[in-house]
This record gives sequence, C-alpha cells and structure tokens, in this order.
Amino acid sequence: MKMRLGGWLFVVGLLVGVAGAQTKGMASAQTATTTPGAKVGQGAQPPVSGLMPTKEDLLRGGYGPYRANNDLLFYHLTLRVDPVAKTIAGTNVVRFRMLKDGRKIQLELTPELTLDGITFEGKAVAYTRAAADSRSLYVEFPRELKVGEVAEVTVAYHGQPVTQGRFGCFSFDKDKEGKPWITTACEGEGASVWWPNKDQWKDEAQDGMELDIAVPNGLMDVSNGRFVASKDLGDGYTEWKWRVHYPINNYDVALNIGEYQHWSGAHANKETGEQTTLDFYALPEDLEKAKVQFAQVPGMLDAYEHYLGEYPFDKDGYKLIEVPYAGMEHQTAVAYGNHFENGYYGHDWTGVGISPKFDFIIIHESGHEWFGNSITAADRSDMWIHEGWTTYLEELYVEYRWGKVDAIKYLNGLQPKIRNRQAIIPERGTNAEPTEDQYFKGALMLNTLRSVIDDDAKWFADIHDFYQHFKYQNIMTEDVVAWWNQRTGMNLTPFFNEYLRHAALPVLELRFDRAKGTVAYRWSADEAGFAMPIKIGEREHLTLVTPVTTEWKTMPWTADPDTLEVPHDSYYVGEKTVNSIGND
Repeated sequence: MKMRLGGWLFVVGLLVGVAGAQTKGMASAQTATTTPGAKVGQGAQPPVSGLMPTKEDLLRGGYGPYRANNDLLFYHLTLRVDPVAKTIAGTNVVRFRMLKDGRKIQLELTPELTLDGITFEGKAVAYTRAAADSRSLYVEFPRELKVGEVAEVTVAYHGQPVTQGRFGCFSFDKDKEGKPWITTACEGEGASVWWPNKDQWKDEAQDGMELDIAVPNGLMDVSNGRFVASKDLGDGYTEWKWRVHYPINNYDVALNIGEYQHWSGAHANKETGEQTTLDFYALPEDLEKAKVQFAQVPGMLDAYEHYLGEYPFDKDGYKLIEVPYAGMEHQTAVAYGNHFENGYYGHDWTGVGISPKFDFIIIHESGHEWFGNSITAADRSDMWIHEGWTTYLEELYVEYRWGKVDAIKYLNGLQPKIRNRQAIIPERGTNAEPTEDQYFKGALMLNTLRSVIDDDAKWFADIHDFYQHFKYQNIMTEDVVAWWNQRTGMNLTPFFNEYLRHAALPVLELRFDRAKGTVAYRWSADEAGFAMPIKIGEREHLTLVTPVTTEWKTMPWTADPDTLEVPHDSYYVGEKTVNSIGND
C-alpha cells in the first residue's frame, strides 16, 4: 500500500523509524489549508502540475495495437533465485488468444535483465525493443496468427534485479540471523523489473498462473495461489510450486523467500458456512508475536464478508506473510510488515483514538482482496477504485466491530491528510500515478455518497451488489458511475466528476438575510451541473436542500448564523459564508 497503501503503502511513513514523524508532519501541513469546516473559500490551493510522461511511461501506460490484438490467458513462471550471487534465472510461458489477425505482440522486461531468447512452437523467434533502454519489446512471429488462435511464447532470461522503489521491488535482504530474506513488491515500478510479462493493468491472466520457484535448501518460497508441492532438486535447491486459480494482475505476483515458519487454520463464512483456508508465515524469531497479531484475520474476514460477500479467492485461500517492508496486497499472499503492533507502525493513524484498536496493515491490505485484486482498475489512473474503496473498507471494519459513531469518527480523522491540489484521476494511458488523495478523499467521497443516499439499509445493499456485479473484472470510473446512476435513479455523474476530476472541494456558500429571516445557499463547484443534496440547519432538525451552482435558493432562518449546522462528518465539503448581497 503505496502512499499508496495497498499498492505500495503509504508514502508517508513507509520507512521504519520515521513513519510517525513523517505522518505527523504531513497532517499538520495540510490541516491549515484543507479543513472542510473552516469556512474558507474554494480554491485556496492551485492545482499542482504533474511531470510530463516519458516515452517509457507512454509505452507502459498506453494500450497499443500489439497489446490490444491479444487477450492474456495464462502465465507459467519458472525461476531459480541465488541469494549469494543475488541473481535470478528462468523462463515465463505466456499464453494468449488473438483478438485480431497479427504477426506481433508486445511484452515487457527491464533491460537491466538479460533476455536469453524467445521461442514459439519450439523455435526461436525474432524480437525487437522499442529502444535500447526500453522495457517494451515486440515478439515477431514467422507466420500470421489468426483471430481466435491460442498461442504461447516462452521467454528465457537471467540477471541481477535492480533494487528500486519504495520497497526495493526485488530485494535481497537478511533476517536477524543473517539468513536470506528475499521479497518482491513492485506495483509502482512494474512487474517487468523482475519477470517478463504483459506489464499493464487492463488485461489479466484470465486462467491464472503457475509459479515454480527454486531456492536453496532450508529456505521456503511463499507465492500467490494454492501450494501444490515442494521438490528437492538434488543440487542444493528446492522447488516450490504454486497454482493461481483466478485472474491476477501482474504486480500482485510475489515471491517471499526465507526461513518461514508456517501455521494454518480455517475461517467459516457466518452466512454461508463456506470455508476459507488460512495460512500464516513468519520468521522464527517473530513466530509467537505473529500468532498473536495475525489472530485479527478472522474478524477482518467476518466484517468484509458481511458487507461485500464471500472471500473472493477460496480456491487459493488466504495467506498473511511477514515481510521487511510495510505491506502490500499481493493476491492471496498479503504482505505484512507492521512490526506486530496495532495502528500504523504503532502510531494512531487517524489521530482520533480508534486505529490503536486494530492492525492497520492487516485490515487495509486484506481489504484489497476485494477492491484491487478481485475488482481491478483497467488503467493506473483509476487506482482510486482500489484505494478509495479499500480505505472506506477500513471504516466498514470499524463500524462492524465498534459501531457507526466510531466508524465515522475514524474516517473523518483522515481529513487533515487531504491536499486538494490535484484531481484524483490523472491523464490516462500515461502510466501516471494518482495523487495520495485517492485514499482519503476517495473514502470521504464514498461516505458523502452514503449521506446522499440517506438510507443505510439501501447503502449496504448497494455496496454489496456493486462489488458482486464487478468482481473478477477490470473496470474504469465510467463503469462505476454508470452503475450507481442506474442503481439509484439519480444523475451522479457530476458528483463523481467533482470529487475525482477536479482538485478543489465543492463549497457550500451561505448568505444570511436577517431582515428577511432567510439564508440563501448555492454550490461553488468546478463541475457544471453539480447539485448534490445536503442536509443543513439545526443540529437535531436538519433540512434537506438541493443547492445548485447557477442560482441562489433560500430557506427560512431566523437564528444566529453561527448556529446553522453543516454536518461535515457526513458530507466532505467546504463551507463559506458570504456576508453581503453584492458579494455574488
């Protein structure tokens, strides 16, 4: 996760020992400019321009013709990992179905690794790179592949992976006893930094994946999917075989290699009785602490299954694995590095006294099994579908365990983390990473939508059916909006656009007229047609109004202006009082 959480966990405080200081500093810097209830004007901070995409970003982010002409079906990754030389060597079989007649497909592998060759139908085939320093390579077939044809290529490679990114991506670490501890985490950097694949988000391996990972005897590899077998290769290495039975995005594919200690259990869905196998992995020195902390998993599953439905990957089970970084949502192999403490690295994540009740990494990263892994954005620009929803799932977990009052308090504790400087959705097709607001503003947008719907029974039915409708699919924001428009019978397009495609908050402007005993109200918003209903008025007797951006509307108000309540815990909006008639 990312500050990016799930994805690569929060940029704030990812480093051990500085998490608390960084998080505190970020919150204090933001509070002064974006606190919604401060009655300040819209647009206090101008948009911050992003960097121009590089040619490599455009190649990785774009869904070009040699990606679009085929549908990815299956990977079979075979890899040998040498902790001493810090090298890897192996092959990946890529199976695909042609969607158009063609003689070429696009794959990716970092040029820092040596490409030993590509074979098709048992023979070597030609390939070219987009540029000498580019990951993108084009496999050229000796004949035209016809639409509907299923084909395979085998890519052989070797080399020393480059340590990079927040979590090192492919990291050769050591445990406390000096033994190898090797992990991967490459959502931002891209999976092609350590294995050849179709390195994009739109097309997943629909039939799953096999991983055969050879490591020195005495070490274990824990990867995605269901454990199949281990085999002593007779040369000082043991091969660990895993089988993924569901579609999987490439950055979720993971190696976790170490002297892991394993224990297991099972979880029964409270409504259906369906069993999910639970497997846990920790280093020997952390085994007892891990057994205590990982006991939070069944309660997490209870909560998410209650609101969304069954755990998405029962054929593969659920695994929680100790790693040397904060955490990541690797599908069915959730990575955990939160020091076996509640909160986030032992700190109160939202600052309101609730996050110390649970382990933030277990709850957030596991939530990505539903949003991020089961439902996946088709383009990196729409990653709020992962992060906004999963951050909102934290609220649902708190609500399930401790009630709505604590849940809303927890969620609104995220407000100081929001910058409102850039739109959440950046330009598509450019490999652009969304702003961190995708987490916090995304979640508060969903809480606002709950208030707009204003019927909790309906809301919980809605989010359950929304997830069930899109599970195991790659979707875009337009799919989300269309579903909610149809479900609610409302035009929520301006609502989603305002929060996702513009930087500033919508601001409720108020103008009091004591002589007439009225208050006028309207929205100041960047999205044309924004007309979100909102309840305002006396705290115990709020009135539902529907402001628009084009005109003032009025309602009776004879009390002091300061007593008019805008419930900012239910609606994430700005608020501004206009003091004179001529100020419009």
